[in-house]
Amino acid sequence: MNRHIRNTGGNKMDSNQKKATIIGAGLVGSLWAVYLSKAGYTVTIFERRSDIRKADIAAGKSINLALSVRGWKALDDVGVGDSVREIAIPMHGRVMHADSGELTYQPYGEEGQAIYSVSRGHINARMMDIAENKGNAQIHYYHECHKVDFDNSIAFIRNTQTNEEFEVKSDLIFAADGAFSAIRYNSMQKLPRFNFSQRFIEDGYREVLLPAGPNGEYLMDKNALHIWPRGRFMMIALANEDGSFTCTLFMPHENHKYSFDKLKSKEDVDEFFKDVFPDFYEMMPTVGESWEDHPLASLAIIRCFPWTHGKVALMGDSAHATVPFYGQGMNSGFEDCTVLNDLMHKHNEDWDAVFKEYNATRKQDGDALQDLSLDNYHEMRDYVADEQFLLRKKIEAKYTKLYPKKWLPLYSQVTFSTIPYSVAYKQGKIQDGIMERVMQFPNIEENWNSDEVMERIAEESKSFNFEL
Repeated sequence: MNRHIRNTGGNKMDSNQKKATIIGAGLVGSLWAVYLSKAGYTVTIFERRSDIRKADIAAGKSINLALSVRGWKALDDVGVGDSVREIAIPMHGRVMHADSGELTYQPYGEEGQAIYSVSRGHINARMMDIAENKGNAQIHYYHECHKVDFDNSIAFIRNTQTNEEFEVKSDLIFAADGAFSAIRYNSMQKLPRFNFSQRFIEDGYREVLLPAGPNGEYLMDKNALHIWPRGRFMMIALANEDGSFTCTLFMPHENHKYSFDKLKSKEDVDEFFKDVFPDFYEMMPTVGESWEDHPLASLAIIRCFPWTHGKVALMGDSAHATVPFYGQGMNSGFEDCTVLNDLMHKHNEDWDAVFKEYNATRKQDGDALQDLSLDNYHEMRDYVADEQFLLRKKIEAKYTKLYPKKWLPLYSQVTFSTIPYSVAYKQGKIQDGIMERVMQFPNIEENWNSDEVMERIAEESKSFNFEL
């Protein structure tokens, strides 16, 4: 088959114009197009899928995403945050659903702080609009990149509808093509001394769409993330714009009293929800009929290094895919844009220097987020309804209010700050040890609000140099 080099910028393009190619028109690729455009690059995006804006984006198509400070910063830095706020629903805290049906509310942070629920399909469509309108990017759909030439910055593209193959030469190539990145698999992983690991956790997930009420009303508090913690597994629900909730059940694939392989019929599903999530079943007695509407999916953590080679860089999930239990997958991908942009300006677009520092600093944050995500899964499913855990959170919240420069709970470090993930993870471990000792204070249940307990934390924290 004949191949040719395609001029992606059009016939009028100045040969001196800086050009960048992005593989993947998802969330990260679309946002990075805006950053590059503002830096003077002509940007071309190749996406192997169809244009999702031309399809019916059903609520609950995929796990709803949660936008927090890191993501908003990345969006606002290039002036596109307000466009996304139009489709975002604030969640100020968690609502725990006990077996008995009792509800317990835990605020996420200080008053006014929230994370924001967004439908994956809706925000992806919005980000594509932003890439085209704010980033002046050309997006080519049904075009897959099957390999790259690292040194000459050439992407090898195939039109999946016509089978035409061609080469695209640019100054830089950015792979934002997801957890199962073709560039990483077909090119990066062929490099000598490239490290790669892929770990599927033992749990999978399946989504269920809880419809709006008869009059289009929300059946639960729309401004909260709902959690049904059940020890070894859990279900969560996030609100959609139309009154529905995207509900996601995380559970072992097999080898457990409650596992996906045991739910083989509508009757099995109904019985399971009646027994384990009775308040949910009351809201949605048709859950068994809707069970097959969304597929059973797996969850993986992918680590690799280095993230760059030659003129090519991995971003987002292609570099550091994680499980969704801290709600930071999208935020960390957006933060990659912030980090690369800062380095681009710091090094005056010396991309060798940019990529060198990106590898040296950002990789450790990607690893830390993956560790944080797994830890938070255990917290969400095992501890959020535990009285000692709730007491501990109250003590931390009081101490933070008294000494905000000396202590910030780990969740707030990750979600409501831009402290590097690796720093937050280390500080969280130290704080964890301090709180373990504080919880041994005599009659802590009665004395938790006392000056003595606050002084004990201060004493335990003397050698702890907290980094904001």
